[in-house]
Amino acid sequence: MTLHGKHLISGKLVESSGAFFSAQNPSTGETLQPAFHEGGEPEVDAALKVADSAFDALRSASVETRARLLEVLADKIMALGDDLLNRAHAETALPMARLQGERGRAIGQCKLFANLIREGSWALPCIDHAIPDRQPLPKPDVRRVMQPIGPVVVFGASNFPFAIGAVGTDTVCALAAGCSVVVKGHPAHPGTCELLAGAVFAALDEVGLPSGCFSLVHGHSNELGAALVTHPLTQAVAFTGSLKGGRALFDLACRRPVPIPFYGEMGSVNPVFLLPGALSQRASQIAENYVGSVTMGVGQFCTNPAVVIGAKGANLETFVQSAADAAAKWAPSTMLHAGICKAYDDGTKSISSTPGLSVAAKSLAEASPAASQAACIIYRTELDNLQSHDHLQHEVFGPCSIVATCSGKEEMLNFASQLQGQLTATIHGTEEDLKEYADLVRILERKVGRIIFNGFPTGIEVCPSMHHGGPYPAATHSFFTSIGTGSIYRFVRPVCYQGFPDSELPEAIRETNPSGSIRNIDGQLTR
Repeated sequence: MTLHGKHLISGKLVESSGAFFSAQNPSTGETLQPAFHEGGEPEVDAALKVADSAFDALRSASVETRARLLEVLADKIMALGDDLLNRAHAETALPMARLQGERGRAIGQCKLFANLIREGSWALPCIDHAIPDRQPLPKPDVRRVMQPIGPVVVFGASNFPFAIGAVGTDTVCALAAGCSVVVKGHPAHPGTCELLAGAVFAALDEVGLPSGCFSLVHGHSNELGAALVTHPLTQAVAFTGSLKGGRALFDLACRRPVPIPFYGEMGSVNPVFLLPGALSQRASQIAENYVGSVTMGVGQFCTNPAVVIGAKGANLETFVQSAADAAAKWAPSTMLHAGICKAYDDGTKSISSTPGLSVAAKSLAEASPAASQAACIIYRTELDNLQSHDHLQHEVFGPCSIVATCSGKEEMLNFASQLQGQLTATIHGTEEDLKEYADLVRILERKVGRIIFNGFPTGIEVCPSMHHGGPYPAATHSFFTSIGTGSIYRFVRPVCYQGFPDSELPEAIRETNPSGSIRNIDGQLTR
């Protein structure tokens, strides 16, 4: 399948007059062909204008048409076959088995959202019938339903080129809601983005929707990102990436003459709390699973457990020794691209130079810089030392983690109460531990988006009850999730209709209830 290296705006190949950039194979350093056009304001303006023009057709399309779009898109992604897998492997060095699994997740998300919008209750339809003879004043007929907000800009993630990329959750749920989408292709895997964009255009064409419902603009400059966020036709932005990059774009979104929602998911250290009962019963087992979580995907998950807290004693020493044994055996592996590898090396050097901190274990084999490899490193320190060095509580993207020793419950609770917002927190304990440490759970409920008991945060289940977000700085708005069906609420807003004839209302709040969804009618949930 031929790659062109051009922007895909409303289904057309578009060149730009600016510079070019190329993807590289991170494991070999080979420059991959073709070269890709660097986008700028002209391409941003063209993409958002066609997105705005196509918005009315998409939002007024039947629910069945939008659901079919997502199902056809799933088929088109699958039809890309080995071309997609091979290009993604060359651009990211992710193993084929991982890419096949992630492709399945991307396809599953399309079908999940198709089913969601067909059923209809996600739109929270609410009807209060008129009471004309109510005293002292008549009651009007009032109805409310969620409606799409307009063109959405998506910044895909580097670590999930399919599931959180050009056709990831952000794009799929925006299309499901009825919003047109402009994707900024990730510069580390632009060929993968181009192939996936082609699948979107093929799906739009098959179901008869305008090609302007989707565009892909390539580029890696800060100016391109700023132009997408500040364009007056952009109505919302979804971003997955670093705190530094996300905060800069968030500030731009807030400084616009008319601010817009910016949904940034920006990572965290995802603390793990080891309670006494669990440590006494299964310290070695927890340690082995912990290292497996730290090294999963070469540590390139925003849910990587980067800090572990346990009380001083023999059981914690057993945990550390078992973790050290597992870390030593882990073979260094290639990261997503050279830039991430350099950032990991810089981050671990900064941690290693911190007073009062030591290396508990490291991969025995040496990492190869030429292959952008990272070694697993497990550090040790005292909890008060961790708290006194702010940089130790910032995410280092990769397979490293810090085990911090505390004196007991009071110090552990004090640490939890001073945490910044996190995507996740994990507790390993017994039921008796949970009763004894009930205060810890209450504290974490105010600090994180997801609390895991006797598991680890990596490996996110894509389902309606999943919440992937958290208080700032983990995300820019703790109410919203970027994974699971709840993610659709980022791209809709409630619209209230008063006194409208039934035939002119959105389908979801007509008397006939064509989707058969659960609705709130006169204060009662009913079909």
